[in-house]
Amino acid sequence: MVQLYNLHPFGSQQVVPCKLEPERFCGGGRDALFVAAGCKVEVFAVAGQELCQPRCAFSTLGRVLRLAYSEAGDYLVAIEEKNKATFLRAYVNWRSKRTENSRVCIRMVGHDVEAPFSETFRDQMSIVEMPLSEAPLCISCCPVKGDLLVGCTNKLVLFSLKYQIINEEFSILDFERSLIIHIDNITPVEISFCIGYVAVMSDLEVLILKLESDPKNGESVNHHPRKTNNPVKLSEDISNETLQLESDDFVICQKPMELLGEKSEQSGVSVTLESTGLADEKIKYFHVQHLLYRRFAPDISSYVLSDDIKLHSLQLLPIYQTGSLTSERKNSSQEKELLSLFCFFSLPHVGYLYMVVKSVELMSVYQYPEKSQQAVLTPQFLHVITSNNLQCYTVRCSAAAAREEDPYVDTTLKACPPVSMDVCALRIQLFIGLKAICHFKNHVILLTKADPETIPERRESPKRLLSRKGTSVNLKTPPVAEAGWNLYIVNTISPVQLYKEMVDYSNTYKTAKTQSCIHLLSEAHLLVRAALMDASQLEPGEKAELLEAFKESCGHLGDCYSRLDTQYSHLALPYYKMSGLSMAEVLARVDWAVEDGSQKYERGLIFYINHSLYENLDEELSEELAAKVVQMFYVAEPKQLPHILCSPSMKNIDPLTAISYLRKLDTSGFSSVLVTLTKAAMALKMRDLDMHRNEMKSHSEMKLVCGFILEPRLLIQQRKGQIVPTEFAVHLKETQPGLLVASVLGLQKNNKIGIEEADSFFKVLCGKDEDTIPQLLVDFWEAQLVACVPDVVLQELFFKLTSQYIWRLSKRQPPDTTPLRTSEDLINTCSHYGLISPWVNVLISSESLADKNYMEDLSKLQTLWWKKLLPELCQRIKCGGEKYQLYLSSLKETLSIVAVELQLRDFLNVLPEDGTAAFFLPYLLYCSRKKSLT
Repeated sequence: MVQLYNLHPFGSQQVVPCKLEPERFCGGGRDALFVAAGCKVEVFAVAGQELCQPRCAFSTLGRVLRLAYSEAGDYLVAIEEKNKATFLRAYVNWRSKRTENSRVCIRMVGHDVEAPFSETFRDQMSIVEMPLSEAPLCISCCPVKGDLLVGCTNKLVLFSLKYQIINEEFSILDFERSLIIHIDNITPVEISFCIGYVAVMSDLEVLILKLESDPKNGESVNHHPRKTNNPVKLSEDISNETLQLESDDFVICQKPMELLGEKSEQSGVSVTLESTGLADEKIKYFHVQHLLYRRFAPDISSYVLSDDIKLHSLQLLPIYQTGSLTSERKNSSQEKELLSLFCFFSLPHVGYLYMVVKSVELMSVYQYPEKSQQAVLTPQFLHVITSNNLQCYTVRCSAAAAREEDPYVDTTLKACPPVSMDVCALRIQLFIGLKAICHFKNHVILLTKADPETIPERRESPKRLLSRKGTSVNLKTPPVAEAGWNLYIVNTISPVQLYKEMVDYSNTYKTAKTQSCIHLLSEAHLLVRAALMDASQLEPGEKAELLEAFKESCGHLGDCYSRLDTQYSHLALPYYKMSGLSMAEVLARVDWAVEDGSQKYERGLIFYINHSLYENLDEELSEELAAKVVQMFYVAEPKQLPHILCSPSMKNIDPLTAISYLRKLDTSGFSSVLVTLTKAAMALKMRDLDMHRNEMKSHSEMKLVCGFILEPRLLIQQRKGQIVPTEFAVHLKETQPGLLVASVLGLQKNNKIGIEEADSFFKVLCGKDEDTIPQLLVDFWEAQLVACVPDVVLQELFFKLTSQYIWRLSKRQPPDTTPLRTSEDLINTCSHYGLISPWVNVLISSESLADKNYMEDLSKLQTLWWKKLLPELCQRIKCGGEKYQLYLSSLKETLSIVAVELQLRDFLNVLPEDGTAAFFLPYLLYCSRKKSLT
């Protein structure tokens, strides 16, 4: 279905001051229009909204049948006819043609220019003649590399663009015939070429190929035909049968066919490559990949067939890599990287748009209200002419390219309107007697002729139109010029101006809350996207304006999806993110008016707010907005209310308001302990300790831990990337440290917090810097061992604990708070702590070591240290490696200390059983002599 909007994509209009009726015309780069009439080409300067001015003119060999311009190389190429013979010529350095009588150099393709004449080429227009063994029928220039593809009967000839280097400052553009593509049974009417992609069209067939430059299985280039596809036997049988049955009494019609990807090789069309270029050419094509074959059937409702059945307007449209919507676009054509490629072709009443990169698929079908004559595809629009109308349709190229460029499109981060969205006609503009159209930059060029042509065209027999073998290309001479023609330049308005008109138009749908509002705003969004992707066409300063429009369009789409109850309501989130709007700005756009005494909040808005509050955004809502959010969720998603109140963004909520809503909740359907903890947090905020204690007493400690696991933000929040303990956590540290440690341990075991985050939390909570370890963190480490955390972190835990025990013993530093577990508790509940060895009891019983904290640390340090770490240290020393010296010095230092402190028997008990005697002997000798020395 094609929707129709009466918008105004066309702006000012100019008349091209041609002297003769144009027979062929095309745009040239950013500022030139070429018009061929008779044996002359006129060039006009086209700049912005100013009048079109003559620039230069030059003569051709004969009447121009086809005309094409290449931005790469800045050359014009033409198929010309003289004395019933056709010629292929390229016009190079045409900008140097100051006057019609200026000298022109004519040279043959591939011929080296002699040195004495080289400097004359610098300021002269050159005509490069390219002889062919067969008459050229159609031409196409690669928009990126400037290579020229020429269509002849049953074959295509590729001329590679190259430069003859004359000296360091000067080179001459030239061509080399590098490849012949033989295509059996198809006579090309139109062709299109873009970076190795070839589209060929006959009257009723379209074939798209990709020329591969990488050799398969070590193939080498040769100068003989290389067959790349064998016709299927079925097609051969049909062809033979056609020849036998074809007569004046029969009309043979083949079935319509669409073959995509590898299946297109079954079309029966044989493609053969013949390399003709030099061996040192940079890019060689070795084989062909078939992408698409489509055959249409003629309308046989009447015996006399007309031109209605013929295809027209074949075009390949590339879209290049942009990096991102905010990055600077590369301007050099040599640096362009193809992102996506689209192919368009049309029947008189329907047009087809395919995407042909990575996957081949039909994107859009265009149904015209009248018989079309010609069409041109641009990144933003499809322009179609009928006999009396210029029609402008939207295209989906930017939507498809966005998905090729960014894998995160259509997630919670980014979104883009779907490729499958209905196309629409933006405008149908009346023009009397339209005959031809072309497009370049932001200009649509139209040829009109008011009086109908009176010369009847010769009708071909149905047999010749229906048989592929009888297909021919009509390159007849146009009739003598008649009065009433004009060549117009219609300037399309800027994308931003048209975008604003679309947005204004969409307001008519806003109150009705219909899908039409989303559709039109999606069109506006894609219009801006396409303009940003085609950044080479932007005027200075226009990109910043487009980016602002892009963000604004995302905001409008976010509004639509947040207010309309559709299956795509979740898209409000990515569009609001792309808009750059803050949560407060989004909420300010919400209509809070109550209708019929009840307020309804659509799920799109709820989804956006809920998701945003979970993301720990560094944005604090005002007390008024926070109250509105609480009211919204109480009405629409009451189960989410406790979670919403725990968001850092809701910091300014009035505690009394929050508690009043929490008390209204029916907790039968979800966790009541979470509601209890949220009320306790709000009570702390009000400094109502009695209410806080009553709430905390209503559930067991195990249930409270489960409540904290359900909502970690009751204890831990993040602001500007930093971990911040809540007021609730600070209060638990003073009153219930055991519950706090158990809760954080539960968060870690349920993957709600990481190891480093937990360590950082306790350090910040206790006001310690990175180098100081609070006792509460040691309690947490000991709790981790008791809880049997995964083996992956055991060694790290052992190291943390023993390091802390040793540091406090060596510094005689007592813990800053009372430890939650004694050494006896750990030995009884944790298998990692072994029984205390006799030598520890001896040390503890010493009068100089009577301090209780010191004795506890020493006890904890002894089957943790001696049971776990000393054997591990010895094992790592045996394994060697980069840290061998570090481990060895650590062991020696440890043994030196132990040898001083322990008796000989106790020292022997702690040594590893498989140790080397020579290594430990000095320490044993010192330990045995120590007593005698004393």
